[in-house]
Amino acid sequence: MQKSHVTLTSAQEAHLTELTTRGTVAVKAYRRATALLALHAGQSYCAVARQVGVKYSTVSGWAQRFAAEGLAVLADQPRSGRPLQITGDERAKLTALACSKAPDGRSQWSLRLLAGKAVELGYCRQVSAASAHAILKKTRSSPS
Repeated sequence: MQKSHVTLTSAQEAHLTELTTRGTVAVKAYRRATALLALHAGQSYCAVARQVGVKYSTVSGWAQRFAAEGLAVLADQPRSGRPLQITGDERAKLTALACSKAPDGRSQWSLRLLAGKAVELGYCRQVSAASAHAILKKTRSSPS
């Protein structure tokens, strides 16, 4: 008989099974749920890693996190690094401003003018021309 690397309660097993059979679930959560179910069924870390397409150490880490945190292992941990300074709503307003009619005396928006106008209108506390450029580039917009 194979060793079970993870021991699930019947409620946890039912939840994971329901999660993996549902049509819409994040890929990361699906992989983790599938891995936990396979580990509970007695499969080895190597077999589970091949099955879900990750490394052995990843499966081992999921098992250790499950032992410590339970089903919270399904959710991503917060990422390190600097948080976004400009929210999605502010980005949308900046993009809409770039798509609007240019100010009098101008044929199109410049990035500096656009950034200054966004701050003036209260769309965001501060935004540089470079940040405005990056936002417009990601949305495939141009200030013209």
